[in-house]
Amino acid sequence: MKPSPNLLVLTSAICALLAQPVLAQITIPTVLVGNPGNASDSTGYGAVNYAYSIATYEVTLTQYATFLNAVAKTDTYGLYHASMATDLNIAGITRSGVSGSYAYGVLGSGNRPVTYVSWFDAARFSNWLQNGQPTGLQAAGTTETGSYTLNGALSGVGIARNTDGHFVLPTEDEWYKASYFDPALNSGSGGYWAYPTRNNAIPNSRNGSLSDPNSGNLFRDDGIANGFNGGYAANNSVTAPAGNALTDAGAFTLAGSAYGTFDQGGNVWEWNEAVIASSRGIRGGSWSGSDTSLLSSTRSSFSPANQLSIAGFRIALVPEPSTVGLLAVGFAMLAWTRKRTV
Repeated sequence: MKPSPNLLVLTSAICALLAQPVLAQITIPTVLVGNPGNASDSTGYGAVNYAYSIATYEVTLTQYATFLNAVAKTDTYGLYHASMATDLNIAGITRSGVSGSYAYGVLGSGNRPVTYVSWFDAARFSNWLQNGQPTGLQAAGTTETGSYTLNGALSGVGIARNTDGHFVLPTEDEWYKASYFDPALNSGSGGYWAYPTRNNAIPNSRNGSLSDPNSGNLFRDDGIANGFNGGYAANNSVTAPAGNALTDAGAFTLAGSAYGTFDQGGNVWEWNEAVIASSRGIRGGSWSGSDTSLLSSTRSSFSPANQLSIAGFRIALVPEPSTVGLLAVGFAMLAWTRKRTV
């Protein structure tokens, strides 16, 4: 019998050398999003009637390369995109060898978020976690079943979360609550911020910050020559950077949400489960987007098959419906610190 994902302990091997092959297991730090039964805000989003966990950071290059080395030696469903190595703004994963023996390595800092991943790529990563990070072909038990029943799907919006799925893409409400809700607002009755940095003021465009609690990796030009808000965060210029445009996970050390997530505003757009017409939901803005992309009122979507330099994802960890009543016990056992790993 497969162990409950709430009891899985996933180990980590972080790539420290340029283009060094990544090893077999990963860890994903998460934070607990409690306060079940909170109300939605004026947009109608954010209400969640159960406690759950969500990744502290976006899925990184190292984590995704580990996934590729486990299941993409043949890469039946195109989990790797060539631009992961050639687009200099985001370049971070290489592929060598031939189909059947592909190997993947990390270029530069593996702590940057992965991009050029479709909604289906993100769902397959979720399945891989759900199945215990197995090694093998992209098939049932590795990428095609688990939290989502994909069975080769590469298009369409009819795929829903399975009721026994634990490692998942967040629903729009789950993503929204983790980003904007603050249980301490309104004298402890809870409320929502306009931005994921626990602020109603526009975040500053910076290339990481250890001192600014309202900052992110976004495009903002205020016309003042003061070292920030000069355009793109990577180069403080209105001209797009020639090289890396992404910041490492946690580079804005003081700009977390009330629950302790980072980069839900800026860096990369993040997939969620929402179906919007023939597209899937995205939230949070990116390194090339303006500050309005970060607003709680900004709702957008991409075709689920799109693989873009501005789109990535983060994972949520949710209980089975039958175990909601056991959450207090389960999370008390797991949450030795506010930020833990799953």
